[in-house]
Amino acid sequence: MIEILLVIVIILLIVNIYISIKPQGVDMGPVQRDMEQKLISVEKALREEFTVNREESRKNEQSNRTEIGSSIEKLSATILSNMIELSNLQKNQFDTYSRTMERTLDAFNYNLRSSIDDLTKLQNEKFVELTKSTEENLEKMRVTVDEKLQSTLERRLSESFKVVSERLEQVHKGLGEMQSLAAGVGDLKKVLSNTKTRGVLGEVQLERILEQFLSPEQYEKNVITKKGSRETVEFAIKLPGKDYDNKMVYLPLDAKFPLEVYNKLLDAYDLQNQAQIDAASKNLERFIKKSAKDIRDKYIDPPNTTDFGLMFLPTEGIYAEVLKNQSLVEFVQREYNINITGPTTLVALLNSLQMGFRSLAIEKHSSEVWKILGAVKTEFSKFETVLNSAQNKLNQASSEIDKLVGTRTRQINRKLKNVDKLSFDETGLYLSSEESEESEEE
Repeated sequence: MIEILLVIVIILLIVNIYISIKPQGVDMGPVQRDMEQKLISVEKALREEFTVNREESRKNEQSNRTEIGSSIEKLSATILSNMIELSNLQKNQFDTYSRTMERTLDAFNYNLRSSIDDLTKLQNEKFVELTKSTEENLEKMRVTVDEKLQSTLERRLSESFKVVSERLEQVHKGLGEMQSLAAGVGDLKKVLSNTKTRGVLGEVQLERILEQFLSPEQYEKNVITKKGSRETVEFAIKLPGKDYDNKMVYLPLDAKFPLEVYNKLLDAYDLQNQAQIDAASKNLERFIKKSAKDIRDKYIDPPNTTDFGLMFLPTEGIYAEVLKNQSLVEFVQREYNINITGPTTLVALLNSLQMGFRSLAIEKHSSEVWKILGAVKTEFSKFETVLNSAQNKLNQASSEIDKLVGTRTRQINRKLKNVDKLSFDETGLYLSSEESEESEEE
């Protein structure tokens, strides 16, 4: 069919080419007209053939569609029947499997119930035996525990009574010590409430610090530092003067212990009452200013003393409270030339002074060391002269010994020229016999 269509298409293509190349208005003759007639008839036949082919194709397609539809219907019917058969088969198999599983489960349940019954029976028997054995063991343990508990209780009670007696005796002693401590605290409170006694405590603490960091010759106690005054400062550190005349300059050091004012300030802090805090701070400030003025007026007297003094506060708490008021510290330093120190700062200051004392001692003794070195230099020059003289004498003695050895050796050799030499063995034997004889004679 396709080949026929290709032939027809080729013929039509040739006809169209011919018509397109044919000259217009030219008579081609009877042959050509005959050819045209044939071509026209061929074209007509081709058109009819196309029409017939289209009709046949339409009929064939319709027939094919009908056949395909009937085939699909048959296939669907076949598939449906197969599915129905498969479903029936699966249903039968499932029913069979269900019946089998049901019988298996029934058998398993029966076996399980029988096993559980046997296990329960066995457990009951074992539990009865265990209960009986446990009761017997508990009874034995109860008897043993009762016996041991009775003996232990008696022993522990006796030990506890003994311990209680000892503790009561210790408590009695402790009460006595507490009473003594309370009496001591009362005495301490009385001491601290007395202004003069507080001053003595501050003085004692200051003296201990000075004893630890300075030698006794580096400070004095209860000394008058101001000419024409009878006031004695508690302690005065002895500083060397500017000249090397061994003249000392005193550094006044006085302890102040404003405990009562400080306690009122602490009470105000506990109450968190700002008005009382301000009032107590003012009282402490007035005390510090008055004490600084007293130290300046009573103890500072340049050039016998330094142009400044030291105020010692015995506790770090009081010193820290004063140090919080930086304007007060600066005012005391500026107006009264007084430096405020606490225990820690005083220790640092004394360490610095100790280093200064050592440097000054080295400086003072440096001239003496220089003189000693000069004397050593002089003695060394004398030693060089004596050493040269000794060396000359040693050289002279050496030359005389060389001369003596050479002359005497030659003379001895000449004298012994005709004497026969002995062998080493004979020489040793002879000399050893002579040595033994000499030892016997001795």
